[in-house]
Amino acid sequence: MRVVLLGGSGFIGRALTQALISRGDEAVVPTRHVPAITSPAGPEYQLWDGQDHSSLSQILNGADAVVNLLGENIAAKRWSPGQKECILSSRLLAGQALVIALQLPIVKPKILIQASAIGYYGFWPESLSAPECTEDSPAGSGFLATATIQWERSTQQAEHLGLRRCIIRTAPVLGLGGGMLAKLLPVFQLGLGGPIGTGRQPFAWIYLDDEVAAILFLLDHEELGGPFNLVAPEQNTINDFVQSLGRALKRPVWIPIPSPLLRLVFGDMADELLLAGQKVSPTRLLEHGFTFRRPTLNSALPL
Repeated sequence: MRVVLLGGSGFIGRALTQALISRGDEAVVPTRHVPAITSPAGPEYQLWDGQDHSSLSQILNGADAVVNLLGENIAAKRWSPGQKECILSSRLLAGQALVIALQLPIVKPKILIQASAIGYYGFWPESLSAPECTEDSPAGSGFLATATIQWERSTQQAEHLGLRRCIIRTAPVLGLGGGMLAKLLPVFQLGLGGPIGTGRQPFAWIYLDDEVAAILFLLDHEELGGPFNLVAPEQNTINDFVQSLGRALKRPVWIPIPSPLLRLVFGDMADELLLAGQKVSPTRLLEHGFTFRRPTLNSALPL
């Protein structure tokens, strides 16, 4: 299988690229900067500026699948009005370029894996009162939900062009080398980790290995389409997570981070990302026979 990965140089993209190559597939990574030195055992890099649909169409020509992971990291910076616009536009521009490229006269891929996030469902500050969200649950409110709805819609036209489209609503991804652990590990290793806010907010997550395995599962199963929650089946609170991380690192978890301080530092990003969360079930993956390698925090931590 020849797979084009938009966002192939990111945290998830790098792991997915290596997994594809390891099983004998071809991985093509469009990028603004093609490395001067590449490995025959690595991906194929193609020059793309992130917006030009004409050059993207040539990259897509003859590919079997395309995976669209492109988008500004939602936790990279405080959510100023400009940063919110960057988060949204980075996703919509990539989706629009992809759809236009697919409308040009090329041999089209058969499959599109479209990234999304569990922020689609909204956010709740208390795990006990949060509903369990499945793929059939309605969209919620807030900036993340609004952005995610538009992100998913940005490539909806691909279905009318004959592509099988799977939407992956991904939880925060745990793994070494990136994601939220890249920011948390140095703090916890110094013994400075602690409960975040009340600690009672729901915390959905998925381990990097399972994220990649689920994407491969969707690529391989031609009968599957529509939204899929990429989230571990165990339901946790943020306190479950920080305590498990402290035990895994053999470090104390004792310095609480109060909600007012988080709001002062992060603004309204704190209310949606840190002081609230979602209780989400991977219902459709389980129904179709997907097996999680790390279904619980105890299996995901230690790393």
